[in-house]
Amino acid sequence: MVGGSRLVGEVRVTGAKNSVLKLMAAALLAEGTTTLLDVPDILDVEIMAELLRRLGCEVTHDQVGGVVAITVPAILDHRADYDLVRRMRASICVLGPLLARCGAAEVALPGGDNIGSRGLDMHVDGLIKLGARAVNEHGYLIASTEKRLRGESVYLDFPSVGATETILMAAVTADGTTVIDNVAREPEIVDICRMLNEMGARIAGVGSSTLTIEGVEELHPVTHRTVPDRIVAGTWAVAAVITQGDITIHNAKVEHLQIALEKLVIAGAVVTEVEDGFRVVMDQRPKAVDIVTLPYPGFPTDLQPQFIALNAIADGAALVTENLFEARFRFVQELARLGADVRTDGHHALVRGRLALSGAPVEATDIRAGAGLVLAGLVADGTTTVYGVSHIDRGYSGFVPDLVRLGAQITRLEEVG
Repeated sequence: MVGGSRLVGEVRVTGAKNSVLKLMAAALLAEGTTTLLDVPDILDVEIMAELLRRLGCEVTHDQVGGVVAITVPAILDHRADYDLVRRMRASICVLGPLLARCGAAEVALPGGDNIGSRGLDMHVDGLIKLGARAVNEHGYLIASTEKRLRGESVYLDFPSVGATETILMAAVTADGTTVIDNVAREPEIVDICRMLNEMGARIAGVGSSTLTIEGVEELHPVTHRTVPDRIVAGTWAVAAVITQGDITIHNAKVEHLQIALEKLVIAGAVVTEVEDGFRVVMDQRPKAVDIVTLPYPGFPTDLQPQFIALNAIADGAALVTENLFEARFRFVQELARLGADVRTDGHHALVRGRLALSGAPVEATDIRAGAGLVLAGLVADGTTTVYGVSHIDRGYSGFVPDLVRLGAQITRLEEVG
C-alpha cells in the first residue's frame, strides 16, 4: 500500500467474528437445522464449519448472502481434532455443547493468535462443578459425565469470555438451576444468550454480571441474526481518524463502542449517530489519547493495536496499558520498522507521536496486529507491505476491497500471505 490517502465514504459491518463462531457451536445443542444470518466471509468461519462437519453436521455457507445453515444429526461425534483446533482458538467453544449433547467431549488444546497465555482452568473448574469429569491427556481436554449435568453455583475468578461461554452452553440442558457469577458481559455473550433463549433455554440476567440458567430437557433449532462486529466497526472508526477522513459505518452499534468512540472524540474527531450506525469525521492531526484495556464495558483489547497505530502519528505522547493479554505488544516491534516511537515496559507502552511514519515491509502476528499495521501503512510515506495477511483474513471480511472503495492505494498480493 502507498500511504497518504484520505479515506472517505461508507462501509457496512457484518456480524461479529467473536459471536458467530460461538453461535455455530451452540447449534450443536439442537437436532435439526439452525440458520445464522449476517455471517462474515472470514477464514475462521470456514475452519469452524469444517470442524462441525467432522462432528457429523452438514454445513452450508452462502458467502455472498452471509448465511450459514447447520444441520445437526441425532448422534454426534465428540472429538475435535488438533489439525483444526490448532488453527483457531475459538474451537474450544464446542466443549460445552458436546458435553451437554453427548455426555463426552474430546477437544484438542487450542492454538490461534500468539498474544499471550489464555488457560482453560476456569472452563474445566466450571464443568467439574456441574458434575463432569475432566482431564488433560495427550494434548486433549477430555470431559465426560455418566448422567445429565446438574445445576450448581459457579463463580469465575475473572470475567472470562471463553469460560462464560463453555459453562453457559453446558448448563442450558443441565438438571436444575445454574448460577454463574462474575461472567463476561460482552455484546457477543449477550448474543449467544439471545440465541439460546430463542432455542428454548431459560437464561435470566442477560447483560449483567450474573447469569441464572434453568435447565431444560432439550432445545430446538432457530434462525438467528448475528450481532454486528464492534471490533471491525471500531477499526473503521480509527481508520477515519488516522487518515483525517470521513467514514460512515453502517450496521454498527454506538452503545457497544462508547469508550473507544469517546477516545476518538478526545483525539479531535466528530462522531455522530446515523440510523443504523455512526459517522466519524476528522479534519486535523489527532491528539494522543491514553487507553487502558479492560473487560467489557471497558476499552476492548482487540482495538489496542489500532489505537497504538493512531497514537504513533498523533500530537503528543500516550500511555497504553494492556491488562488482558501480556503478549499483545509484540506487534510494536513491527510498528517500529515504520518509524513509530513506542517503548514498552511490562504491560505498559509509551507512544510518542511523530509527524510521519515511513513505509517498510512488516509482518502481522495476529488479527488485530495486522489491522493496526495496515492502518499505520495508510499514513506512512512511501510503500508498506504487510506480510502474514492470512491473520487479517481471520477477522475482516473484504478488508482490502472496502479500503479501495474508501480511497486507499492498496493491493492484495496473494503470494504475500
